[in-house]
Amino acid sequence: MTHSPIAYLVPLSPNLEENASIPKFPLSNGQNTIGRNDISASDKRLSRNHLSLTLSLSSSTITVDGTNPVAVVKSGNRRRKLRAGEKAEIVNEDIIELIPGNYFYKYVLITPNSNLQKRGCFEGRENGTGESKRKKIREGIGSSSKVEMESGGPPRNCEDEEAIRDFGVSEDELALTFRLLRVKELPAWANTSCVSINDVIKGDILVAILSNYMVDMDWLLSACPTIAKVPNVMVIHGEGDGTLEHMKRRKPANWILHKPRLPISFGTHHSKAMFLVYPRGVRIIVHTANLIYVDWNNKSQGLWMQDFPWKEEKKHGKGCGFENDLVDYLSMLKWPEFTVKLPDLGSTSINASFFKKFDYSHAAVRLIASIPGYHTGANLRKWGHMKLQSVLQECTFNNEFKRSPLVYQFSSLGSLDEKWMTELAISMSSGYAEDKTPLGLGVPQIIWPTAEDVRCSLEGYAAGNAIPGPLKNVEKGFLKKYWAKWKASHSGRCRAMPHIKTFTRYNGQKLAWFLLTSSNLSKAAWGALQKNNSQLMIRSYELGVLFLPSSIRIYGSGFSCTSNGGPSMDNCGSLADSEELRTTLVTLKWQGTSDSVSKVIPLPVPYELPPKPYSSEDVPWSWDRRYSKKDVYGQVWPRTVQLYTSQD
Repeated sequence: MTHSPIAYLVPLSPNLEENASIPKFPLSNGQNTIGRNDISASDKRLSRNHLSLTLSLSSSTITVDGTNPVAVVKSGNRRRKLRAGEKAEIVNEDIIELIPGNYFYKYVLITPNSNLQKRGCFEGRENGTGESKRKKIREGIGSSSKVEMESGGPPRNCEDEEAIRDFGVSEDELALTFRLLRVKELPAWANTSCVSINDVIKGDILVAILSNYMVDMDWLLSACPTIAKVPNVMVIHGEGDGTLEHMKRRKPANWILHKPRLPISFGTHHSKAMFLVYPRGVRIIVHTANLIYVDWNNKSQGLWMQDFPWKEEKKHGKGCGFENDLVDYLSMLKWPEFTVKLPDLGSTSINASFFKKFDYSHAAVRLIASIPGYHTGANLRKWGHMKLQSVLQECTFNNEFKRSPLVYQFSSLGSLDEKWMTELAISMSSGYAEDKTPLGLGVPQIIWPTAEDVRCSLEGYAAGNAIPGPLKNVEKGFLKKYWAKWKASHSGRCRAMPHIKTFTRYNGQKLAWFLLTSSNLSKAAWGALQKNNSQLMIRSYELGVLFLPSSIRIYGSGFSCTSNGGPSMDNCGSLADSEELRTTLVTLKWQGTSDSVSKVIPLPVPYELPPKPYSSEDVPWSWDRRYSKKDVYGQVWPRTVQLYTSQD
C-alpha cells in the first residue's frame, strides 16, 4: 500500500536555492529512511541507511543512523550537528545537511500550518520568502577556514548553547588557538577538544621543566606516570616551607626543586608553564592550572601549546620576538644550572641560553611575562602591563575595534583603586586602527562569580577556596560598575568555576586580541607605575600568551615533537604550496564570513560575550564572608578544603 506524502525533502544548491535538476524526496507518515542510494550519490561518507525521518501531523523527528554526522539548520540560522544515534525535532523549512556543509535539503510540509509542528525551543522563524535565512546560511558556508571545516561546516551561530560541541582544530594548527582542560563531571559534549595532563606530557621526554605555584607531588606522580620516567626534571614552584619539605621527601631522587627569589614582599612565583625537551625539539606549554587534582579535574582552565624544532646551524644566533622574550624571562628565574646528556649534543648545560637552540620563527603567540622588581629605563616596557602595551602599540587592528570594550576575567582580586584601573585600561587599550588613529580607551568589565554561582557549582562552596577575593577588596564601591556574570552555557562550564585568567578586547564575537595568562587582576601581577611613570613595580612572577591577528603561512604539515607527521626540522617556510593569510580571532559563537585572504581562528573563550552585568540581587563572591545557605553538598562556608593528596 502506497502512503500519500505529507512532506518533501527539497534539494537545494550551495546557494540554498531550490535545485530543480534533482527530484524531491517524498516523505510519508511514519518512519522514512534516506541513504546514499536514495539521492543517487556515490559519496562513501553517506551511509546506505544514513538517517531516518519519523513524521506525524504534530511533530517530526530526525535520527542519525549512519556513522557520519548530519547538520540541521533551523530558522534564525540556529545550527546543530547531530552525531550517530542522536535525534532532534525538525519543523517546516528546516534545512538538513546530509554531511555538514554538503548535500542541502529543505524539509517542507505539503500543507504548512502554523498550528502544526510548532517551533518549540527554536522560535523566531522568518516571514515571507525566507531570503534572510538563506543569506545568513550562505554567509556561514562561505568560509575558507580549515579550523571551521574541522568542526564540520559553517561558523557557529551566536545563540548556540552547545557551541563547544563542534570545536575542532587540526593537529597542524593547534598552536593558533588554545584549549580548555577537561572537567570530570561535565557531559562529553562539553569536553570536546579539551585536554588533560596526559595529553600534553607524553612521548620520549629528555628534560622537563615544570613551572607552577602549587605542586602536589603525590598527585602529579600518580596522575601522570610519564613524568616519573623522565630522566631530568626540575620543578620551579612557589610553595611555602611546610609543603616544600613534603615535596622534598616525596619527589624522585633525580628531581631538582627551585623557588625563585622574591625580592619584594607579598609576591609569589605564580607562572604556570612546562618546557619539555625531546629528541626532535621542545614543547612549550603555558596554562592556568596548579599541579593539584582539583585544578585539572573540577575547574574551568585554559592551556596553549606549541612544539618547536632544533635550529639549523645557519640559523644559530638569529632570534625573534618570542625567543628573546622567552630567554629573557627564563634568565630571570636564576635556577641552578644542571648538566644532562642529549643525543647529538652530548653533555649539555640546561640554563636559559640553552633554549636559544630551538627555532621559534613560527611561534603563533607573543609572551607577556612579569618579573618582580623595580623596573626602569629599557626594562620599564619589558614586563607586566607595560610589556602588553608595548606589543599592542606595534599592532594594527580593524576599525571595528575603535573604543571597543575590554574584559578582565580572573580568579583572584587584589586591592585596587580607580587610578590603577585607568593605568591598566590605558595599556590594554593600546594599538592602532587601520586608519592610523589610536583605538581609544576601552571600557572594561570584570567577570567574577557571584556567591550563588559558587554555592551551586560542581564543588559547592569549596570552589570558593580558589577564588580569593577578600571582602575589603571586593566591596570597594567603585567596582560595582564593572561587575559582570560568569555565564558559560555554550562551553558547558556555568558550574565549573573559573581558575582560568583571560583578558581581551572584543566587538560582538570578534576579538581584537586575547591573552591567556597566570595573571590575576592585581598590582602584584601586572605592576604599578611609580615615580612619575618612570618606574614599574611588580611583586610576582607571571606568564601568559597573547593571541594577535597576524599574517601566517599555511602549510601541508606542521611540526610535532611526539608524532612522525611533518618534517623533523621545520623547513615549511620554503614550501612552494604554502600561502599567507591574515588571521581573524573569533569566539566559538561567532557567525560570519571570511574571504580568500583571511583565516578565521576560533578561540574557545569559555564565557559569554558580551558579558551580562550583575543585577541588583547579585552579590560578588568573597572568600572571607560567612554563607549560611547550604551548597549542593549541604555545606556552609567557611569550611576546611583539602587541596593536597596528603600532607605531613
